[in-house]
Amino acid sequence: MTPEENKYLVRRYYEEVANTGNVSNLADFISPDYVEVHDNVRYEIGIDGARDHVLGVRNTFPDLHLEIEQQIAEGDWVVTVATVRGTHEGVWLGMTPTNRSVEMTTVNVDRVVDGRIVEHGGAVNMLHSFLEIGAVQVANPVGDP
Repeated sequence: MTPEENKYLVRRYYEEVANTGNVSNLADFISPDYVEVHDNVRYEIGIDGARDHVLGVRNTFPDLHLEIEQQIAEGDWVVTVATVRGTHEGVWLGMTPTNRSVEMTTVNVDRVVDGRIVEHGGAVNMLHSFLEIGAVQVANPVGDP
């Protein structure tokens, strides 16, 4: 596939699966050999793990919406900059639901081989979200004695 076709596949995955929670056609987008990379550790989770991840995120943020801001592709790799919005209605990293809205900026890096995503990683600005839901507070705000 060309880099443009890879971008289109990743865009469709975010729009048709991540934004809806509909995992019925997940195998159209995700390879059985699918790997997620976090903190330089590779987790071979396959289609079932990808399904669990999507459903878990949708359980925590039922109204989650990922808006693609920019995409860049080279070879098998697609980089997507996106704004993610949702309401914290499920347990998130051990935190009870706050029913507060969050907005995060994320940079996702996906690798596409033979028309399916085989690898996913990236980074997200979670500190801002933690501040929004009150999970983290500034220790000494300006103006405090």
